[in-house]
Amino acid sequence: MVEKKSPASGWPIVQGDFHTGDAQSCVGVVTMGSHLDEQGICDAGAAIAGSCKTENLGLEKIIANVISNPNIRFILCCGTEVKGHLSGQSFIALHEGGVSGGKIVGAQGAIPFIENLSDEAIKRFQEQVEMVNIMESEDMGAIKAKIDELKARDPGAFGAEPMIVEVKEAGGAGAEEATGEVQPLSGELALVHARMKVIERMVTDIGYRNKFAAGVYAGKIEGLMIGLIVSFVILGFILLG
Repeated sequence: MVEKKSPASGWPIVQGDFHTGDAQSCVGVVTMGSHLDEQGICDAGAAIAGSCKTENLGLEKIIANVISNPNIRFILCCGTEVKGHLSGQSFIALHEGGVSGGKIVGAQGAIPFIENLSDEAIKRFQEQVEMVNIMESEDMGAIKAKIDELKARDPGAFGAEPMIVEVKEAGGAGAEEATGEVQPLSGELALVHARMKVIERMVTDIGYRNKFAAGVYAGKIEGLMIGLIVSFVILGFILLG
């Protein structure tokens, strides 16, 4: 019998678009851009199941709920990828590479910036869970079979006590509905943001290249002038001699 622990009081500590099941289960399921039968997934043995539309606040909410429940040792990623946001790819990248300068290392989404999680919280998430990727699968039979497989591998609760972090909802005009839920950018708008960032990086790169080229050109002119001066000095010595 594997050891289990009590999750944080009031778990899940962050509210969102998900359902909950047995808090002692070792499996959490994220359906990314798909709206599947999350309650059915929980009834099949998941501790928590829900979608994730954004590669910033959405991921922060998931991580906050995972690290506040040491019993969750596997995150099963399934469902379809979110166009533009690429929350699935960003989530896996976060687990693999963490965050640098507030940005998820290796994330390809439009706005993969983490604001509410400390390095300690991210490290705890990386150490506590194993990511299991069956992205693009919406087959409930396959999802339930994978849950059973992971539950059979249950290593028991993580060795540390529940970690509690506060996730603050970002404000902004038009960003929230009356419910207070932050709405993700549409796929098209997220793609525009992503392309603008690519263009910004290209412009910056061009600027660096221009500076380098200007430096090389200036160096050539300076070298030419020095060569001419040295040549005149030598010629002067020859003529005077």
